[in-house]
Amino acid sequence: MATPRARRLITAASLSLVVAATMAALPGTANALSSDVVISAVYGGGGNSGAIFKNDYIELANTTGSAIDVSNWSVQYASAAGAVFQLTRLTGSIPAHGRYLVQEAAGAAGTTALPTPDAIGTIPMSGTSGVVALVTSQIPLVGCGISCSTAPNVKDLVGYGATANVEGSAAPALTNTTADARTGTLADTDNNAVDFVSGVPKATNSAGTTVSADDPDGPGGPGDPTPGTTRIHDIQGSGRISPIVGQNVTNVPGIVTAVRVTGNSRGFWFQDPGADADPLTSEGLFVFTGSTSPTVVIGDSVLVTGRVTEYRPATGAQALTELGGAINTIRLSGGNALPAAVPVTFPDAFTKSGSLEAQPLEPSSYVLDWLEVHEGMRITIAEDTRLISPVNTEFSELWVTLKPGQNPTPRGGSLYKSYDDPNSGRLMILALNGAPAANVGSTLAAGTTGPLDYQSFGGYVVQATQLGTITEGGLKRQKVLPPKKQGDLSVATYNVENLAANNPAAKFARLAEAVVTNLGTPDILALEEIQDNNGATDNGVVAADQTVAKFIAAIQAAGGPTYAWRSIDPNDGTDGGEPGGNIRQVFLFNPARATFVDRPGGDADTAVSVVRERPTSNQVSLSVSPGRINPTSSVWSSSRKPLVGEFLYDGNKQLFVIANHLNSKGGDYPLTAAVQPPVRSSEVQRVKQATEIHDFVKDLSDKSAGRARVIVLGDLNDYQFSPALQTITGNGTLLKTLIDTLPADQRYSYVFDGNSQVLDHILISPAIKGYSYGVVHINAEFADQASDHDPQIVRILTGCDVTPLPIRCLPGSPVVDQ
Repeated sequence: MATPRARRLITAASLSLVVAATMAALPGTANALSSDVVISAVYGGGGNSGAIFKNDYIELANTTGSAIDVSNWSVQYASAAGAVFQLTRLTGSIPAHGRYLVQEAAGAAGTTALPTPDAIGTIPMSGTSGVVALVTSQIPLVGCGISCSTAPNVKDLVGYGATANVEGSAAPALTNTTADARTGTLADTDNNAVDFVSGVPKATNSAGTTVSADDPDGPGGPGDPTPGTTRIHDIQGSGRISPIVGQNVTNVPGIVTAVRVTGNSRGFWFQDPGADADPLTSEGLFVFTGSTSPTVVIGDSVLVTGRVTEYRPATGAQALTELGGAINTIRLSGGNALPAAVPVTFPDAFTKSGSLEAQPLEPSSYVLDWLEVHEGMRITIAEDTRLISPVNTEFSELWVTLKPGQNPTPRGGSLYKSYDDPNSGRLMILALNGAPAANVGSTLAAGTTGPLDYQSFGGYVVQATQLGTITEGGLKRQKVLPPKKQGDLSVATYNVENLAANNPAAKFARLAEAVVTNLGTPDILALEEIQDNNGATDNGVVAADQTVAKFIAAIQAAGGPTYAWRSIDPNDGTDGGEPGGNIRQVFLFNPARATFVDRPGGDADTAVSVVRERPTSNQVSLSVSPGRINPTSSVWSSSRKPLVGEFLYDGNKQLFVIANHLNSKGGDYPLTAAVQPPVRSSEVQRVKQATEIHDFVKDLSDKSAGRARVIVLGDLNDYQFSPALQTITGNGTLLKTLIDTLPADQRYSYVFDGNSQVLDHILISPAIKGYSYGVVHINAEFADQASDHDPQIVRILTGCDVTPLPIRCLPGSPVVDQ
């Protein structure tokens, strides 16, 4: 399963959760006096010669004592003689007795930005004459001629300068240095000439910030160094969602604690050194500047103006409270002491059930609540910790455990053993200044410090400005012991992570070395994620013969046998994976050790079936070999289809091998989801796929009277305790899950979000008596990986078709450290 990294790849600006206003206005009656919202100012000279402001603007005013929702409204503009209106959609609400600022197009001149706008449009308004309408819908005005003030849904209209499209008579013409503003009483007499006067441009937003063209650095302006009344803890509030989300805030004070200057999620964290008395309100906050690098540095004392937003990095994820929109930052001083970092102290329980955002925070009881109340704040890991994931050096990411005794594996990881126990001691760290390569089990010295962020799959993450020293733990790769008897047959599965012919030779060499040295050249090898010959190039190519040939040659060069191979090319674009890659499963086999039984007719769309050799016989075969299980069924939509092959070994012993790569977990909610337990949406399709595999294996078993030797293996993309695995195995009655035969603390083949877990499997039918089995740990726990999966191997032992089993036939593991 490839792991997407969400926040880094997001190119859109942060999304806000719109808080519903307490009052919804009804559509305005044509040519009636507006009793709630009016156009309070218009200015079209922004950015023109001699202008102070860079942008045109339209200002609205709420004349009532209740907030008014304008999220389905618009402001619309037409030229003085024009019949075509341009539209800017509104969002959010106008506070009681407040203003609402719509920023329009910019010109080439001007020196001063407007206050943070509540809505942003691109309309180039005339600096002399034009028409502005406030409309309680987002449908453009059409066909109203010069009588648009009486059109349906028009709440208010002002025509200025030389236009006949007005209420009463026209308001004064504009200039580059003058705007029209409604008189101080905000009266609406339905006569523009009476209601509006000309004067110096002066704009106010819903946060109450006012900037005047004759004093742009005056009180409340973007150059005013006076702290506003809103503090970070007011923005964060005592819950998961900000109590003032969607509102603009002005000159919020704090000290810059960290800066991110890469990717499309740039910005900085700042923290108020003056904490309030409420332990549930965080004192830290992220300021999102998009693809623009911030100009502040750590230790700067700043005042920040912007809009409060809640950013969700993925479906089902919690929201990160941040400041976005049109950011304005005033730097007051530099080199200030940073607020003291809070030591991480996790409670026992991970989280409560239900909607977390609807429940009060309990940081002394739940890890996710402890993290939420410190969101954006500097935290520090005060004790030495253990790495439970390898360092991802490309992104400088790693996971540690704050609870070293929690489900440890013998090699230093944290075992994921059930849905109810996600390992509450895990914590992700992203080193802003880079991290050295290190493997699972290494030690991270005390002192890692930085602000607490929230990102997609990883959930809460320490954006570390200081990383403790990492001491490598000496983890060793594993290998398979040679067989004790010549007739033993080894069968392995290996996800080779999007292997394509155009990959570097070094990748082929690494994978081939693993096949020869670590897996001991298995007799049959099922590969997952073999791409077509040109990899991710999406041009209709589906053949993978060059990819496979290059891999077989690399195995030969590493000292292995000359493998033969079988596979079925998929239809283009139908099997999921990387677009254009057309990944599929492939059988490699050593012709000196196993014979593939070819039965013609298998292709991308032909279903393999079980054939009884004679009506009264228990001898079975496949209708086609290789074949695919019911490939046209909708359960395989955008997913790989199981590859089935019939083999002979040790003389004429028959073996059926089914190679799989089931539907990935993409779309599942993260472990830190806003609703607990997290939704596992991908499981629905995977269980249906498991049913198809189960039914096919059962047909093999029924028609052979239980004598068919069957191995089901591959990347099943699910856990040994999952519904999908229980379905395939018939709750253990049809197939045995070999991972369950290992000691409980060794049941893993993959590391994700700091959890050592099982995605890859080998399952065997009861007809296979004596065997040895193991997971060969060579990738998942190591920073230097040839693949993100560890391979697995089962060895069918000869001379074990008897009861009771001889000692050498009893289950064991052939795997040892190198």
